[in-house]
Amino acid sequence: MATIRQRGKKWQVQVRRVGSGAVSKSFLRRKDADAWARQMEIQADRSELPADGSVLKTVKLADLITRYRKEMTPKKRGGKIEDAVLARMLLDPICKLPLSVLRPADFARYRDRRLACVAPTTLKRQLNPVQHMFEIAKRDWAIPIKENPIKALRFSAKLRMRTRRLNPGELNKIMKAARSCRRSEIVQIIQLALATGMRRGEIARMQWKDLDTKRRLLTIPVTKNGHARTIPLSNDAIKALPKRCSIDGRVFSKTGNAIHLAWDRITERAGISDLRFHDLRHEAISRFFELGLTIPEVATISGHRDATMLLRYAHASSKAVFKKLNQAA
Repeated sequence: MATIRQRGKKWQVQVRRVGSGAVSKSFLRRKDADAWARQMEIQADRSELPADGSVLKTVKLADLITRYRKEMTPKKRGGKIEDAVLARMLLDPICKLPLSVLRPADFARYRDRRLACVAPTTLKRQLNPVQHMFEIAKRDWAIPIKENPIKALRFSAKLRMRTRRLNPGELNKIMKAARSCRRSEIVQIIQLALATGMRRGEIARMQWKDLDTKRRLLTIPVTKNGHARTIPLSNDAIKALPKRCSIDGRVFSKTGNAIHLAWDRITERAGISDLRFHDLRHEAISRFFELGLTIPEVATISGHRDATMLLRYAHASSKAVFKKLNQAA
């Protein structure tokens, strides 16, 4: 563990541990050298010696991403999407760089390249697992990374808040186009989304066992924020439910991606642009507020745990505001 040699009038101590860099120091007295050696051996036993920086020369960014995709990504609910994002990143030249030379400036150049293809908010979301990867590498993989290069990255664009709601007549066009589909299931899915404000994935994963039609409650055990919630079902929501059948226990047969593709065909057929399926969630939450529901009541339905985030989804229509103002007068 510790090697002590006399060099001239001094005593030189070197302590080395596999996976850590060697530490050395010189002393005029052997007594001081012995004491320091014991202190360093204790730190070595606690894995407190400085890490071996030479490891960074042999590990490339691609190696980290590959390991993260294998060990961490499959454990996440959105693992398939994250895996695709990281696979796309592996094609970029930045992944060929060893960690010893990787700097925030390299990620800044990567950011600028990607911003030519995606929005700033999208790229920031895509880099979240990369930032987490560096933290895991430092904490759990014993890779001596001094700083997380993603933390220093800056995005000049502000978060864009989407305010799209259904315009007059658009719902009729959408429902007409949806009813022309070969399967009527998408009609019920759209109606349920407007009645509950549920996300596309939540609707696709709905299970019959989580429905209590007598009490008119739906439990969603797995949500985006990780907290289960129970939704009270309105008359419109009950009407939107299909006849009970078993599709692996699911209420609807369509997957989240199938709903997405069907929605794109419907909006194209209806001649409506810039309307996403997720905008139905905005529409539903805004309608809840227009009905007079309080923030806690709407949050119970939507699942938001932060009032600020909830209000980002609420966009009152001018017509509804004018109606209330005139009633007050």
